[in-house]
Amino acid sequence: MVRDDRGQAHALEAITAGMLLLASVVFALQVTAVTPLTGSTSSQHIENQQAKLAEGVLAAEAENGTIVPTLLYWNESGRFHGADSDGYHSGGPPTAFGNVLDQTLRERNIAFDVNVFYIRANGERERHQMVDLGSPSDHASTATRSFTLYDDDRIRYQNGSVGATLENASYFVPDVDDGPLYNVVEVEVVVWRM
Repeated sequence: MVRDDRGQAHALEAITAGMLLLASVVFALQVTAVTPLTGSTSSQHIENQQAKLAEGVLAAEAENGTIVPTLLYWNESGRFHGADSDGYHSGGPPTAFGNVLDQTLRERNIAFDVNVFYIRANGERERHQMVDLGSPSDHASTATRSFTLYDDDRIRYQNGSVGATLENASYFVPDVDDGPLYNVVEVEVVVWRM
């Protein structure tokens, strides 16, 4: 009679493979940290909502005509009225557009930055910060919209009156065209959860 020990070897092999597989799964779970900021379906949904909210604000305020006057709310000493040289730090600018940003975003605990991009005469793209409420998180969303400025657009003073035309003013965006076009700017609103 021949004795067959292969069954025991296969059983031992199967048990060892199972233990290795279990140890691998346990190790993988221990090295993966799940935090409140870990991406998930719900956080992606929130990011999408914030992006749509920012896009909606830009679209509505472009339609209402409040963004270009805010862009022209410029103190010829080199900054927006009431702002530091690097923008507003406590909320939106004191204009109709800034009020909508504050009411729509800040009151919902959504922080935002507003950047203005423009082209220099040499073709380089530059950025000027209008609102700086901090550093955006990794899960920030962005909305942008372009606006055309013309030579005869006028700088706005704090009291609501108008000043010099852009072609005769000291403005941060340069005149890049010989015709009536002054420049095309892109307004970017970056939003993130506080």
